[in-house]
Amino acid sequence: MKHIKLFEQFLEEGVNDPGILKAFFMAGGPGSGKSYVAGELFSLPKDSSASVSYDLGLKLVNSDAAFELLLKKANIDMANLMSMKDGSADSWDKAMQIRDKAKWITKGTQKMYIEGRLGMVIDGTGKNYKKIEGQVNELRSLGYDCYMVFVNTSKEVALDRNNNRPRKLPVDMVTQMWQEVQDNLGKFQRLFKAKRFEIVDNSEYGNTTPTDLVGKEIRKFMKQPVSNPVGKKWIQDQKNSRK
Repeated sequence: MKHIKLFEQFLEEGVNDPGILKAFFMAGGPGSGKSYVAGELFSLPKDSSASVSYDLGLKLVNSDAAFELLLKKANIDMANLMSMKDGSADSWDKAMQIRDKAKWITKGTQKMYIEGRLGMVIDGTGKNYKKIEGQVNELRSLGYDCYMVFVNTSKEVALDRNNNRPRKLPVDMVTQMWQEVQDNLGKFQRLFKAKRFEIVDNSEYGNTTPTDLVGKEIRKFMKQPVSNPVGKKWIQDQKNSRK
């Protein structure tokens, strides 16, 4: 009964949501500063357990946030994850089980958001093009207008930032992920088209100009009515059913 009421709440919220049927994908490898840029662009809360932007009303879809919360509950320090991999197999297995649970929870939450056609910020690295392509095609088939913000840095900057983080990743992992994300840049541009694809050059600390410019485009996009014909019909059907 509780789940049914929550589902109905999402449906009702969807029709009146300012970001209805808008999906923003974030892409950027480790050390790109993607989380910071996303927070600035969408006014996301600093609290990793929160799931909605302050002024745009967009729902945050990010399994890392759920992962951090579950690790905290299990008294596992996120900063020690990589050292656990080389240590106790039981500890590492427990952490990976928690990771799987976080992904499962996030997938279920995203499904409820989609059922209500709520606006979302889908936060990821962008290293798996096929996964994002599949998500975009599914959302478009349901009526969503999709948009991507690609946060870019040089490999040197990414490695330097990773080296100065409390939770460091191995250098070869950062290098590999950086290259995988870069290899997908052109594919993402073709998938989202020029008007719905933005690159934020986040190579310089403290330079907010790229973020400010992209932020203006995002707010302009948010104010536009849904252009997807499937989405337009869904909105009208929902309004008609409430008469």
